[in-house]
Amino acid sequence: MSLTEKYRKVLELTGELPIEGLAVEEKAGKMYISGTTPHQLEKDLVWDEIKKHADWETDLSADFKVANTDVYGYWTVKSGDSLSKIAKRAYDDGNKYMKIFEANKDVLKDPNAIKPGQKLKIPNA
Repeated sequence: MSLTEKYRKVLELTGELPIEGLAVEEKAGKMYISGTTPHQLEKDLVWDEIKKHADWETDLSADFKVANTDVYGYWTVKSGDSLSKIAKRAYDDGNKYMKIFEANKDVLKDPNAIKPGQKLKIPNA
């Protein structure tokens, strides 16, 4: 299996995220990925996907810079999302959902009433 095949989901994710200057190269048996993510959230989402693969430490090198550090990132609500699911994905802790609610009181009136399409600010942890 080629590294491009092995890391197909990582490459698909990097194609979906707004990564500036994305560079992907496979040479001498190693995959190299680099670019600049808008926020730490996107960088962490890519790393979460990378770490799902056995031996990633030896056959992949990823170097992502972060352009903005004022917030952790932004999340566009999809069908089936809840603040606790978003907090679990962003912070690895679903109980931090109120942190997201507090940062979005201009958009949200109830932490249990979010709607697909809403763009939520994810504050730094």
